[in-house]
Amino acid sequence: MTDVHKIYWLVIATVIAALLYLLNPVLTPFIVAAMFAYMGDPLVDRLEVKMPRALAVTIVFLLISLIVLALVLVLLPQVQKQISLLISKLPLYVDRVQTNFLPWLRDALGLDLFEFDLKSLQKAFTQYWVEVGGVAAGIVSTLSKSGIAIVAWLANLILIPVLTFYLLRDWDILVARVHELIPRRVEPSISSMAKESDEMLGAFLRGQLLVMSGLGFIYSTGLWIVGLDFSLLIGLLAGLVSFVPYLGFLVGMLVAGIAALLQFQDASILLLVAIVFGVGQLVESFLLTPMLVGDRIGLHPVAVIFAVMAGGQLFGFFGVLLALPVAAVIMVILRHTHERYVNSEFYDNS
Repeated sequence: MTDVHKIYWLVIATVIAALLYLLNPVLTPFIVAAMFAYMGDPLVDRLEVKMPRALAVTIVFLLISLIVLALVLVLLPQVQKQISLLISKLPLYVDRVQTNFLPWLRDALGLDLFEFDLKSLQKAFTQYWVEVGGVAAGIVSTLSKSGIAIVAWLANLILIPVLTFYLLRDWDILVARVHELIPRRVEPSISSMAKESDEMLGAFLRGQLLVMSGLGFIYSTGLWIVGLDFSLLIGLLAGLVSFVPYLGFLVGMLVAGIAALLQFQDASILLLVAIVFGVGQLVESFLLTPMLVGDRIGLHPVAVIFAVMAGGQLFGFFGVLLALPVAAVIMVILRHTHERYVNSEFYDNS
């Protein structure tokens, strides 16, 4: 590649980055729709063997729509209900911490933690929640401040399913058109890296998201059987952060253990909490991960965390959505670069 070509590609990359930064509010529904289409396209391809693609796309689109609708209609009210329950019981839990836990901590460790004003913290948190009026009310309150914001929000809400349908229908055509734009001289290497990036991203988005959902269901159900008031909140939290190995297990155990102690005031309940998360960890290790992810190499957890944080810092919510696809491509490029370096004369010129 000559210096002119390098400058040419650098200018293109700079222009693309600038456009992404300037247009990120507009591009958000397109990225969301593209992710839905990307995850649904393999199922469409399988169904296309037995039926016309239009019918296959319609079936997959309806399936995705039903799943999203069920999550919104079923989970959101329950989460709202448990958050309201947490707010109502917060004064009781604060009293228990100050009456039981802090004295024990002072006697056991010699630490005087009474200087922490938990009452003020509880009051501030409760006042904030009353002002917001809950998750849904907070969103409505924010949107109602501007008619333009309402229109934009509704437009994005309508655009996402429309874009998802058309992207699902024409996904293979779009991929073929992009493939035709690649110069033939570098097409083999670019196609190889694109295939590897697709396998890596697919393993994470399709497989790992299913694993996270499965763990969230197992943890929530198990904690509900134990009798924990905030089983759904804690289960969803543990499932959400389980893309990092053992992080969901550790965070869930810690939060559920504290919640159980505050609710039951009996240390023996910790055994039941440990059993719930132990069963979840076993199911993940021997059933969910082998079946849904297999031996495919996904994104490294550290790379996922950094990519999401960096994308959010640079481009906001749009950057969070774009973080994983970009991280997958970068990881593949770095791997190929490392292999070329190890096999080059610069690595071992003896």
